[in-house]
Amino acid sequence: MIRIENVIKTYDMGENSVKALQGVSFTINQGEFVSIMGPSGSGKSTCMNMIGCLDRPSSGLVEINGKETAKMSEKELAELRNKTIGFVFQQYHLLPSMTVLENVMLPLRYQGIEKHLRKEMAIKALEKVGLKNRKSHRPHELSGGQKQRVAIARAMVTNPKIILADEPTGALDSETGKQVLDMFRQINATGTTIILVTHDPEIGASTNRCIKIFDGKIKSDSMNIEVQNVWRFYERTLKF
Repeated sequence: MIRIENVIKTYDMGENSVKALQGVSFTINQGEFVSIMGPSGSGKSTCMNMIGCLDRPSSGLVEINGKETAKMSEKELAELRNKTIGFVFQQYHLLPSMTVLENVMLPLRYQGIEKHLRKEMAIKALEKVGLKNRKSHRPHELSGGQKQRVAIARAMVTNPKIILADEPTGALDSETGKQVLDMFRQINATGTTIILVTHDPEIGASTNRCIKIFDGKIKSDSMNIEVQNVWRFYERTLKF
């Protein structure tokens, strides 16, 4: 579970200070499919950094699976990130010198998993996103949609409880973007919490719940009932 309670985040900008978050509160339960939506500068990326243990609040509570991040050391935060959270970025962040397989294996290396197991787990993750046959390719040989699927495989290879995706369809055409969203939905059906950070109202409407943020404050937090009903109907037929 993710608990954000009365979080304020202030950044010092020389003589001035900017409040990126102003008393933000929400809870995300395990297995939810949520979007955090807002325009540029709204505070949505700061929210993502808090959830992803990449930043600390100036005040307030950030709790990830019962652990308060403000009380943790940098080493403890890194361990929590590596074991609990998978990240997907708009620009993929694949290492160009590595093959697809090596890119997906990378998080497992940080966890100290033996090489033969890393390879086996990475191949399984690539199978799930339909790219096992591309495992020896390098990123420059892939389309944008394929790169994002590799990034998703890398995010899920450690079996994280949470996947955080920052504008995951922003660099893709609409049809490929829809396929990526469907992939997130299928991962979510296995019990993984999915959080999409976006400026796009269509993405916000595609998730079960949408938290809208504006000027560092929660503007609304609502359930997309129609989306939930459609996916409940198909949920049992989804195999990932």
